[in-house]
Amino acid sequence: MSNQISKYELFEEVKEALGQHNFKVSEGTEINYGIQFLVRIDGKEELIRIYQSKKGTRLDLSQVKDSKILNILENILDEPSAQKPKKVKDAGAIDNGLLANELIGTDESGKGDYFGPLVIAAVYVNPQIANVLNELGVMDSKKLSDSQIREIAPSIKKTCHHTVVVIGNEKYNELYKKMGNLNKLLAWGHARAIENVLNEVECQNVLSDQFGDETLIQNALLKKGQAVTLYQRPRAEEHIAVAAASILARFEYISRLKKMSQKYGLNLPKGASSKTIEVAKQIFTKYGELELDKVAKIHFKTTEQVKG
Repeated sequence: MSNQISKYELFEEVKEALGQHNFKVSEGTEINYGIQFLVRIDGKEELIRIYQSKKGTRLDLSQVKDSKILNILENILDEPSAQKPKKVKDAGAIDNGLLANELIGTDESGKGDYFGPLVIAAVYVNPQIANVLNELGVMDSKKLSDSQIREIAPSIKKTCHHTVVVIGNEKYNELYKKMGNLNKLLAWGHARAIENVLNEVECQNVLSDQFGDETLIQNALLKKGQAVTLYQRPRAEEHIAVAAASILARFEYISRLKKMSQKYGLNLPKGASSKTIEVAKQIFTKYGELELDKVAKIHFKTTEQVKG
C-alpha cells in the first residue's frame, strides 16, 4: 500500500476544493486503477481522473481539453496532498525540536468513506514511548493492512495516553448540516480529541495533518487547548505520534464498519464507488432514508445517485 492517501480520499479533497469555487462535480466512477469524474465550469464539462498504484496516488488532468479551464484547475488543485507523486520524507522532515519533545499527535479516518463514522484519534508520545512504538512497527496506517492495524492498535492503547472521538453517522450528518463544511467538522473533532488527552497529561506541543484553514483547529480548542503550541503539517504521519493516532482512528473505523455490516447483513464497502452505490440502494430500498442516515454520510453525491 502506498504511503499516499487513497484515491477516494483524494477524490473528496478535490470535490471539496472545487466546491468552494461553486464548480459542479459528478459522482466518481471506477476505472482501471482509479476513479474518473466530470467537473462543470462555465458551462463546459471536462474529465478528470485519479490513479492509485504502488508508487502513490496522482491526479490526472490530461483529458482536460480547454486550456483556460486547465489553467483554472491547476491553480485550484495545487494543494490536495496527492496531486503529484512525491518522495516520502523521513521523520527528519518534521522539525528536530518536535522529534525530541513530548507531543500529542492527531489524525482521522473515514472522511473519504461514504459508509461508517468519522473517527479522530489523539495520542501522547514522548521520546521513551516513541522507542516502544517504533519497536511495535507503528507507521502511517495507510501503509498497513487491516489485519496489521488490528494487531498493533491494542498495544498502542496500552502504551500511550490516548483518546478516540467517534462521530457516528447521524451525529455527523447533523453537524455537517449545521456547519456546512467538512473541514470545520474535522477541526471540531480534532479539538475535542486534543482536549481529552490534555485532561490526562500535560503537554505543550500538538501536531496534526494540515487541512483547510490553519486557524480552524485553533479556534475550536477550549481553555486547555488554547495554551498549547499547535503545529499543522502536510504528511504529519511522518511523526510517530500522528502515525499512532492514524492507526487508532483506522482501527476504530474498520471495527465500526464491520459491526454495521453484520447488522444489515451486507458488506458495507470502504470509499465511495459504484459498489457503494449498489449497497446503499439496497439499504435505501429496504429500510428507507432514515436508516440510510444512520450508516452513511448523506452530503456525499453518492446519496443523489442512490435516491435517483
